[in-house]
Amino acid sequence: MTEPAAPNGGCLHRERITRADAGATVLAHLAARHPRATELEWARRIAGGEVRIDGRPAAPGQRLGAGQEVVWTRPPWIEPEAPLAMALLHEDEDLLAVAKPSGLPTLPGGGEFQDHTLLALVRRRWPEASPMHRLGRGTSGVVLFARSTEASRLVQAAFREHRLRKTYRTLCAGQPELDAFDITTPIGEVPHPLLGTVHGANPGGRASLSRVRVLERREEGALVEVEIETGRPHQIRIHLAFAGHPLLGDPLYGPGGIPLPGTVALPGDLGYRLHALCLELVHPRTGRPLTLLCAPPAVLRRRQGGPDF
Repeated sequence: MTEPAAPNGGCLHRERITRADAGATVLAHLAARHPRATELEWARRIAGGEVRIDGRPAAPGQRLGAGQEVVWTRPPWIEPEAPLAMALLHEDEDLLAVAKPSGLPTLPGGGEFQDHTLLALVRRRWPEASPMHRLGRGTSGVVLFARSTEASRLVQAAFREHRLRKTYRTLCAGQPELDAFDITTPIGEVPHPLLGTVHGANPGGRASLSRVRVLERREEGALVEVEIETGRPHQIRIHLAFAGHPLLGDPLYGPGGIPLPGTVALPGDLGYRLHALCLELVHPRTGRPLTLLCAPPAVLRRRQGGPDF
């Protein structure tokens, strides 16, 4: 008989009210900021004493002032199932690299995941570790952590200045016309029926660059490697969809690099195959090149002869 899932330890959500948010009621503010819960659900939480303002119980109609602290004490809940596993790829006194499986969120978020995250798993063994980047829930592969403040500062600067090389592998729909091509469409917020907005192809968004190389052409689509010089949210999914070759199985992004018409899929929904294959950087302490590799799952390996990666 399977043991029932145990709830997590709950958590605290803290927020400092800005001038732009001042004047709204507690109920209206929380319902607008966290739209996955209805106003009725937020009213129940407030009435149950879960929400406090500057340490005092909140009232639904209470007006918020700039600088006030709103704290929601969320009771324990049962998180969705996720593969609670990882593999160690690299460890030294400054850096840590692990292999994340598809289906495991990198960080808490979405109101669902807290303990069922890569961060929680890593910090059970390395409590000092700080993630340097994140992969989408459905993406597998290399995730880099820093183990010291100085290493974190130097690696973050390398990410900002595009001094790292990040290579991914995926299966996309259709057959790209060219064996190698760049995608440069900007990425910004676009409408989503449930969340209000998500990231997508947007001419007014932030500059983005993906370099695509076709490895194999298969009946079901193309096996490609993608090197990203920028790290926008869901960049590879958006860029390949914009180019007319969305990731096979992607429930959210379609042609044009925007959500499929009428979709209720969320960015964290699974179905696509995307793998962070390689991360190359200069080690923050030694100054030597460091290459972090994570073998791809079977479906993302070459079927033809020769070295796979």
